[in-house]
Amino acid sequence: MAKPPRLLIRTFARYTERTAFERPLTSGVAYAVRVLHSEREQFEKQQGWTIKRMDTLEQNPVHKDDYNPDLLEPSPIQEEYAPVVFAQDIVSHVVSIDMLSGQEDSKNVLCARKSGKGVLTAPFRLLKTNRLGVILTFAVYKRDLPLNATPTERIQATDGYLGGVFDIESLVEKLLQQLASKQTILVNVLDTTNQSYPISMYGLNASNDGLEHVSLLNFGDPFRKHEMRCRFKQKPPWPWLGITTSIGILVIALLVGHIFHATVNRIAKVEDDCHKMMELKKQAEAADVAKSQFLATVSHEIRTPMNGVLGMLHMLMDTDLDVTQLDYVRTAQASGKALVALINEVLDQAKIESGKLELEEVQFDLRAILDDVLSLFSGKSQDKGVELAVYISDQVPQMLIGDPGRFRQIIINLMGNSIKFTEKGHILVTVHLVEEVIDSIEVETESSSENTLSGFPVADRRQSWKGFRTFSQEGFIHPFSHSINLIVSVEDTGEGIPLEAQSRVFTPFMQVGPSISRTHGGTGIGLSISKCLVNLMKGEIGFASIPKIGSTFTFTAIFTSGSSSSKKYKSQQINKMSNSVSSEFYGMRALVMDPRPVRAKVSKYQIRRLGIHVEVVSQWKQGLSSICRGSNAINMVIVEQEVWDKYLNNSTLFFDTLEKIDYGTPPKVFLLSNSISSSGANISTGVCNMTVIPKPLRSSMLAAALQRTMGVGNKGNPCNGQLNSLSLRNLLLGRKILIVDDNNVNLKVAAGAMKKYGADVVSATRGIEAIELLTPPHQFDACFMDIQMPEMDGFEATRRIRDMEHNINNRIHHGELSVEAYNNVSNWHVSILAMTADVIQATREECLRCGMDGYVSKPFEAEQLYREVSRFFQ
Repeated sequence: MAKPPRLLIRTFARYTERTAFERPLTSGVAYAVRVLHSEREQFEKQQGWTIKRMDTLEQNPVHKDDYNPDLLEPSPIQEEYAPVVFAQDIVSHVVSIDMLSGQEDSKNVLCARKSGKGVLTAPFRLLKTNRLGVILTFAVYKRDLPLNATPTERIQATDGYLGGVFDIESLVEKLLQQLASKQTILVNVLDTTNQSYPISMYGLNASNDGLEHVSLLNFGDPFRKHEMRCRFKQKPPWPWLGITTSIGILVIALLVGHIFHATVNRIAKVEDDCHKMMELKKQAEAADVAKSQFLATVSHEIRTPMNGVLGMLHMLMDTDLDVTQLDYVRTAQASGKALVALINEVLDQAKIESGKLELEEVQFDLRAILDDVLSLFSGKSQDKGVELAVYISDQVPQMLIGDPGRFRQIIINLMGNSIKFTEKGHILVTVHLVEEVIDSIEVETESSSENTLSGFPVADRRQSWKGFRTFSQEGFIHPFSHSINLIVSVEDTGEGIPLEAQSRVFTPFMQVGPSISRTHGGTGIGLSISKCLVNLMKGEIGFASIPKIGSTFTFTAIFTSGSSSSKKYKSQQINKMSNSVSSEFYGMRALVMDPRPVRAKVSKYQIRRLGIHVEVVSQWKQGLSSICRGSNAINMVIVEQEVWDKYLNNSTLFFDTLEKIDYGTPPKVFLLSNSISSSGANISTGVCNMTVIPKPLRSSMLAAALQRTMGVGNKGNPCNGQLNSLSLRNLLLGRKILIVDDNNVNLKVAAGAMKKYGADVVSATRGIEAIELLTPPHQFDACFMDIQMPEMDGFEATRRIRDMEHNINNRIHHGELSVEAYNNVSNWHVSILAMTADVIQATREECLRCGMDGYVSKPFEAEQLYREVSRFFQ
């Protein structure tokens, strides 16, 4: 028995309250459901309360002020129960009471379901009010029954019981107020089912010799009889008054009959409405399931060919192409990636709407994540001449535990919008602990142009977090001892958001104006998805925007410190080359020349990540003075482009001074530049060479430039993450890898990717072939297994391979098989990684359950396949 949704309970209460005018003589309406004894325990768990008994109150009535339903005893064990689940507010105290545990109600309910008609109880004292009343009960059936249905058929089809409560004293008093006029009328209402012992339902039993009128009352129950006896309190009036009184009594009887008839019809309509609401609820749930299945199917069918398209384009880029052909291939690849990104956004929105979006709990390096995002947008920012930078506070731990993919998605959405709408100035991402923002004014950026990254004014970030609960005294409470509450801001000097559009910024599929999607592209759901992800991370998101000035978006997120429980969580496998600190730089000193404090702070942060001590000066002459003092040898001088253009471009004094230093080796000079043309180049001044370091600054790029110029460490390209083809072919040299996929295009893409890294690749198109090839003994080091294949899918093939390996390992351990016959391997377990276009969480979980070791989603790239498979060769 499912628990009634709160929506239905609230709807029932409101409906009965608002239609009470059609039942003026009823005190309330309630619905009880039929529960068998076998269903009682599950029913009580779902409802959150225990079925109560009524007979205790019938034997020991209590005053209405002392009535407390929570103190009632549980209903005794019996074959079935009829607990009330819906009730009008005025009789809500009967909810959870078993109607079959009361003497009168039990007879009434059983009779109603056998006959299929309304049944009226004998008069009894109502619960809580302790006033005399009756209950009219109708049985509710699961389906329409024929008129000649047997009692057994009616009992089996019973779903519940609908009852109307009538307070007899209130009923008669209302009628008398309308008809009494100046004469006082005494009325007695009797239950005459038993003629020998009539039961008084209303009025005094005082005798009177005056004229008395007796009328029969029909309450809709053919098994019970009722009489109304009326008389004047004074002496018999004149005959014409008696006639009028008789007519009045007749009218009362007609009104009562009409009201009861209307009540019965209204109760029947409520019953039909309840059934309709149940059907609509089932239809809505079925539609939600169908929608999820449809999206998963469409995603799979689109991702599969897109994997072939993007994979072949990637392989085509590795061939000899001229400049025009390479441009065409890159354009096609970018379009394909944009389509995949659109599919991912639509799927995320669907998951959010259905409440199925879940977060991972893995260990990750926050600084490496942001370095990766900087690399993603560096090309676009250089094309536009927009300065892009990241600053992370030293108080933020190196390793965190959370969902790095979703955190990266939020940053990409915010930075993507900034890049899209910013044509000049800068985009700055800052990460601090919430405690820093609360305790220190220093981290609060002012809106003056002197204290910004590029000199352009920005929207005050303090307005973007205005109203955050995190900053209130009640909200600033960490849920666990090792929790890390981060606050991340993304500020830009772009177009800003018009005031009239700011209220709908986080609304799905809504954009600032109709021309935005045509000018800049996009679907308008990135910010909506970001807000939902921030909420899942127990954070908040807000923004401040000034038209023609720029926007600042700020969000908070709660993670766990990675240093506290690093063994409990798996570590995210990413390329940590960008975050590794080269030991050859330890002890070196650098001098940064930059007049802008914020920009100098960013440069200092990136340089210090390499273990270099940094000194910042705002003027070049001050820097020369510091170098000439010689108290601490300066190994490198890093000059900001602005300083070079204004003061040093045509001046030889600076370099002459450096050459004349009479102690040690003169420091190397580096130029920080946003220009694409000068990226990675050396500028000759006639006296010495100056190496240009392109922005945005990242530790990997900075380390590579310093290593080449300073003559320390690895001077080759691997520091930039750019391995030549010969180096790539040595990464998986000697490894034998099996690829199983029924799609020939996907086979070519995956095989080409693995061969690019030097692996020996064998292909198979069916799950049965994979089982034969992976039957021990074999020479395979790993296997990429497609999930959806004809005859036998990847799940079943993996289960059989694992069962086969388990059986052989057991037999080897028990001496039934010779270990020499199995290549001297006593524990067979080949690494199997799933390849699928399904990106739903259920597919990932099924991969782990069937024994797979990893998961690769389509469309994939060569680097992604290598990164996943290389984990098992370390």
